Amino acid sequence: MLNHKDEFHGSDLEKVEAMYGINKAEIVSFSANVNPLGISYRLKNSLAQQLDAITSYPDREYKALRSCIAEYTKAQLEHIIVGNGSTELISLFIQTQHPQKALILGPTYSEYEREVSLGGGSSVYYPLSEKDDFKLNVEEFCAALNDSLDLLILCSPNNPTSTAITNKSMRQILDTCLRHGIFVAVDETYVEFADNVDEITCVPLTNYYTNLIILRGTSKFFASPGLRLGYAITGNRDVCKAINTRKNPWTINSLAEIAGRLMFPDKEYIAHTRDLITSERNRLFTELSSWENVKVYKPAANFMLMKILKEDVNAEILFDHCIRQHLMIRDCSSFPFLDNRYIRFCFMMPEDNDRLLTAFADLLK
Repeated sequence: MLNHKDEFHGSDLEKVEAMYGINKAEIVSFSANVNPLGISYRLKNSLAQQLDAITSYPDREYKALRSCIAEYTKAQLEHIIVGNGSTELISLFIQTQHPQKALILGPTYSEYEREVSLGGGSSVYYPLSEKDDFKLNVEEFCAALNDSLDLLILCSPNNPTSTAITNKSMRQILDTCLRHGIFVAVDETYVEFADNVDEITCVPLTNYYTNLIILRGTSKFFASPGLRLGYAITGNRDVCKAINTRKNPWTINSLAEIAGRLMFPDKEYIAHTRDLITSERNRLFTELSSWENVKVYKPAANFMLMKILKEDVNAEILFDHCIRQHLMIRDCSSFPFLDNRYIRFCFMMPEDNDRLLTAFADLLK
């Protein structure tokens, strides 16, 4: 057992390797939320043949890449901004907007609050309720919005709850925010894993609302966190101009630009991913819903939040038990509004998911 509180993220394999003496190559990371298929066969083969691209600068406007993204997302080309991962775009957006007070829907990813703070602003959280299975009550939420706020940050599907807000509900939120002068940033990192993408994604709303920006990346769905390729979509031309003016030139390297043009049209890989995640999400949710010592919350994304109900087991104990079997889950006690009863894990290949269920059963069933 760990004798102090350590926080491991999906990218902390080196940290785990050092602490537990486990070769990181042998760890199955259920914490990183990355597509278990890895990068597509098409991308791997094609990119290897285009290494000469690094001898020249990419197109400064990235028009071919943005065109692929526009076709993939059904967004307008002029609404798309590309960047060095969605993290850079979150940072650039906040730097250009200078929000003094942001409202963040929590529990969620900590980078939002950090970026607001770096820009000199402050953040407050609106808690998703466990009694509602962490689903947003839109009427109550809209009633809480007011003129003191200038930015609202949402993640949909949300990390770590895996709950999503439909675009129908988002229209209600956006209308309310317009009345209060609030800009809305929606992180859609995990939306492509959802069964009902068309009902969740806010991309179509960028054609009607100028107080909306959507942030996405290729790290999770396309299994390429090291590529550092992200994009934002907004119908606000002033925001587009401000971000592009502030952004350094060529933040996306030549190989990442080519990779993006190969990824987004790869329909076979996209369909294979969605079929796998849908099947495993349904299977694991059905199985764990039948256990008496845990509670699982219906997931929309490629990961699931689980609450441990057994008194003598907590997230730290379960993490320790799983990592010793080379299975890495996420202890969620560092997220706002969650405690050491909650863990999160993503859906991997069926045989790996079976190993995780067996590890859970050792302590919880």
